[in-house]
Amino acid sequence: MSNLVIYLIGTVFVAGGLAWGANEMGVPPVWIIISVIIIIGLGIMAAVSKTRQKESSDTNT
Repeated sequence: MSNLVIYLIGTVFVAGGLAWGANEMGVPPVWIIISVIIIIGLGIMAAVSKTRQKESSDTNT
């Protein structure tokens, strides 16, 4: 299992837990959905930036 998949699974668990907690607190569903989309988007950006392979640069002059 790649690190990207592990990051994404963790992000889904965090978003799900926060959504469940917000639902129990009585937050309107539209705000829960917006928050989950933002959290998943941030998780994807973090996962890609942490697991991206560094490109080798040719410095031959």
